[in-house]
Amino acid sequence: MNAKNFSSYLTSVFTVPQVFFKRELIPFLADLRLAIVLLLLIALFSITGTVIEQGQSAAFYQANYPEQPALFGFLTWKVILQTGLDHVYRTWWFLALLILFGSSLTACTFKRQLPALRWFSRTWNFYTQPRQFQKFALSAEFNQGSVDDLVPLLEQRRYKVFRQDNSLYAHKGIVGRVGPIVVHVGILVILLGGIWGAMTGFIAQEMIPSGATFQIRNITDAGPFAERQVPKDWSVKVNRFWIDYTPDGTIDQFYSDMSVLDQAGKEVKRKTIHVNEPLRYRGVTLYQADWAIAGVRVRLNNSPIFQLPMAQLDTGGKGRLWGTWIPTKPDLSEGVSLIAKDLQGTVIIYDASGKLVATVRSGMATEVNGVTLKVLDLIGSTGLQIKADPGIPIVYAGFALLMLGVIMSYVSHSQIWALQTNGQCFVGGKTNRAQVAFEREMLDLLDQFGQSNSDLQVSYPLITNHS
Repeated sequence: MNAKNFSSYLTSVFTVPQVFFKRELIPFLADLRLAIVLLLLIALFSITGTVIEQGQSAAFYQANYPEQPALFGFLTWKVILQTGLDHVYRTWWFLALLILFGSSLTACTFKRQLPALRWFSRTWNFYTQPRQFQKFALSAEFNQGSVDDLVPLLEQRRYKVFRQDNSLYAHKGIVGRVGPIVVHVGILVILLGGIWGAMTGFIAQEMIPSGATFQIRNITDAGPFAERQVPKDWSVKVNRFWIDYTPDGTIDQFYSDMSVLDQAGKEVKRKTIHVNEPLRYRGVTLYQADWAIAGVRVRLNNSPIFQLPMAQLDTGGKGRLWGTWIPTKPDLSEGVSLIAKDLQGTVIIYDASGKLVATVRSGMATEVNGVTLKVLDLIGSTGLQIKADPGIPIVYAGFALLMLGVIMSYVSHSQIWALQTNGQCFVGGKTNRAQVAFEREMLDLLDQFGQSNSDLQVSYPLITNHS
């Protein structure tokens, strides 16, 4: 292969991808039908991620989405885990949909919106033939007059005026044409924020007893680059957890008084959280999500106070109960079971045969198996859902741009042309919205122009089109 053929070969190698990119790929991505399909798919899977609990354990899905009977005939725990429906927003296929939709918007912006903006904002848009004014829904012809007299009238109405010989072009409200581009940019920023959050954020769950200090460890769902977001130089102490109850004994609200501690154990932030009122620190948000009974503090006769852990019992879905067992003899040959259902302080005591022995409240004592058992108090655990999503500020910025673009899009883009030729003056105009308001403005403009020159003669009747 000589140098000339090799050069031609290289040219063809680089030309073919460029031709495919411009003639095939860009038009395909800019197709409105593709954007609609992608948007519907994103909405569908977003709804799926809202309906199906995210970031739960395999046992949770096995219990709630059994194979027999399968939900809707096909949705089982195996389908959910295999397809990633347990963490929809971090799956490769959902992120691919977001990227493809973003590419479609970008292609549409550069192929349609930006060329349209350049076309509408051009300064050489002049009409030089009277017949060109016949296409306007609103136009007029004057037997005499000068386009020079139109300039101050248009400038009073905040039109930007351009002149070329005996032709005039004026427009205002070009920001209305910029609005759709800003909307596209806003959506792209939202998608970028969503992708960034999915790649770098994490979700954790912790059940912490009152008085304990913890660092975030129990990560249930995380992006591939989330390691940097997990805090390592600060911890959280649950100073106190408590529940407010209504007069009928139901839960009104549960609270956690928490402190953020630095590496030296110094408190840097403190807040009492409850449902819908989280604690935020360095991009990590701690929500009050659940509660449990961690343990019970008791004393036998004159023994030291000791704390027994309590575990949640399986009630077959008939309520929440926590229980523990306490020996009443040193050789562990006898003991009693302690059962509690809430933190109001009531504890039910059963003997080894399952017989009810006593019911006591915090601070009360009772005789069991020849010893005095005193229940001092119940210790609650706060259930925290912890999230970090670095993409949220980006998403908020995208929504701000989106709202700004929508507001800008409501601005009417109005255009007016004028031509002075053969002793006559032709004037016409159009707008992309607010047609009635533009017609009134146009009629007022033509009336002032006619009064300053001559009688108004309409060669092609003054047409108003409200369709």
